[in-house]
Amino acid sequence: MTGALAHIYRHPIKAHGREELASVVLCEGRALLWDRHWAVAHELSKFDPAAPAWAACANFQRGARTPAVMAITARWRPEESRLTLSHPELPDLDFDPEVEGARLIDWLAPISPQERFRPVALVRAPGRAMTDSAYPSVSIKNHASNAALSAHMGLDLSPHRWRGNLWLSGFAPWAEFDWIGRRLRIGAAVLEVTERVGRCKATTANPETGRVDADTLAALRETVGAQDFGVFATVIEPGPIARGDRVELLP
Repeated sequence: MTGALAHIYRHPIKAHGREELASVVLCEGRALLWDRHWAVAHELSKFDPAAPAWAACANFQRGARTPAVMAITARWRPEESRLTLSHPELPDLDFDPEVEGARLIDWLAPISPQERFRPVALVRAPGRAMTDSAYPSVSIKNHASNAALSAHMGLDLSPHRWRGNLWLSGFAPWAEFDWIGRRLRIGAAVLEVTERVGRCKATTANPETGRVDADTLAALRETVGAQDFGVFATVIEPGPIARGDRVELLP
């Protein structure tokens, strides 16, 4: 069974912006390079800056509670340590995430909670991406599954609702759910599929506007019997991957 790698996306700040890449090098046992490298802690977060470590998504600002952030796009330039964020209701922000985190918090204020769950700090855990899984993962999505759900709902669902890393084409709808425990060769890398991705209310928000406009969770329950879309995988053989690469399900 073969397909193709249609798109590669990373999200430098968890839940706060996406950008498309032409290629990337996958590293064994690591998330996508620079993906979810930072996260925005809210005032009730249990993340400890004195002992930074991976923490569950409930500790951070995210689209499930603050749908407006779903409309953020990003452009990360690691060689300059500059990140540019754009949102349809805000002026662009260009800043250094390592030393200007306070500027981000100020920029987010107009689209964020003002009382409970108010964002307070840009944080990171050295050597560990803030993935939704408790282990370093890469998320894989299937364009045919998005098309099938779109047809079921009578809507043209943007793939950006799902905040995936690797988007595949050429496979049957929902085929990815049968890959748990199997391996995929993508370009020069091999990944092992570990589990389905459970979805939250963030997917109900339109990524162009940041406004809730579709009950994706009910549609998933009706279509596949669970609020799942896409799968998590771990990199077991490192190597470069690029848009258009062959994707092969290994025996």
